[in-house]
Amino acid sequence: MSLSIHPFRLHHAFLFAFLFATPLLLADDTQANALLQQGRVDEAASILQDLLASQPNNAHAHQLLCRVYYAQDKADSAIHECELAVANATDSSEDHMWLARAYGFKASHASPFSALSLAIKVHNEFERAVQLDPENFQAMSDLGEYYVAAPSLIGGGLDKAQALAARMQPNFPAQAHRLLALVAEKKKDIPAAEAEFQAAVAAGKTTEAYINLGDFYKRQNQPDKMLQAIQSALAADHRKGPPLVDAASTLSEAHSSPQLAISLLRTYLASSGKTDGAPAFKVHVQLGGLLAQGGDVAGAHNEYLAALSLASNYVPARKALQGS
Repeated sequence: MSLSIHPFRLHHAFLFAFLFATPLLLADDTQANALLQQGRVDEAASILQDLLASQPNNAHAHQLLCRVYYAQDKADSAIHECELAVANATDSSEDHMWLARAYGFKASHASPFSALSLAIKVHNEFERAVQLDPENFQAMSDLGEYYVAAPSLIGGGLDKAQALAARMQPNFPAQAHRLLALVAEKKKDIPAAEAEFQAAVAAGKTTEAYINLGDFYKRQNQPDKMLQAIQSALAADHRKGPPLVDAASTLSEAHSSPQLAISLLRTYLASSGKTDGAPAFKVHVQLGGLLAQGGDVAGAHNEYLAALSLASNYVPARKALQGS
């Protein structure tokens, strides 16, 4: 994404300064994003704040700082930065998507009255994100989940989800089948939901699709099928990315195979596939919790310290450390 540059007259001195300053600004932006993906949010925030001090209209920097706060569950700060990102790049689908997510996180922790007004904002921002970029399948998937979960009063509806799935089908069949599975599950049509989750797997045999199938079997209290789906996911996985964390979470929530869950989290933390989709500091806390449950108090303590070394103000890590 290009940087926002204030208009100025390009006489020779300014042109020289622009040509030689731009790579440095881009390097800061790129470095901050790399740190964010690694979960090193303290360092990422420092770089982005310095960058924004000199470039307050840099939409991408605001979006990245929004994600830094979002990763740490700081809803208000995330919303503020994402609103600035959208204000400075009104046609950015990705910025609208992240703003919707920030609103959504706050809504999930708000009073019913506040949640209602926030939910409307979530709906509007996801709609705008999809309108701006019909190829943004992440925004489409998020919007589809909103349609399934929300009542029609605030823009939800299973009919809308089904129509969106039809639009997704040609280019994103796995995501389309997943959305149809969620619709069927909402209708309590469990056989249809299972068939759609299996169709999502067949569409690409991706790690994510297998994890979604495993999570479905967890909800249906079918542990053997859940484990089989997760094993298939691990066989299909090559990036060692966030799906490993999703698989570990599914196992933990089902109170199944704690040692496998621990192994998956450690593999993720040691890999080059980390992203802010599963922030490393949160994974350290998750791993610490599993170790503590297994009696490894010292190991858990070290994981909480590791989390705080990346995100010194992450409240769950601080609380976990105090209790370890």
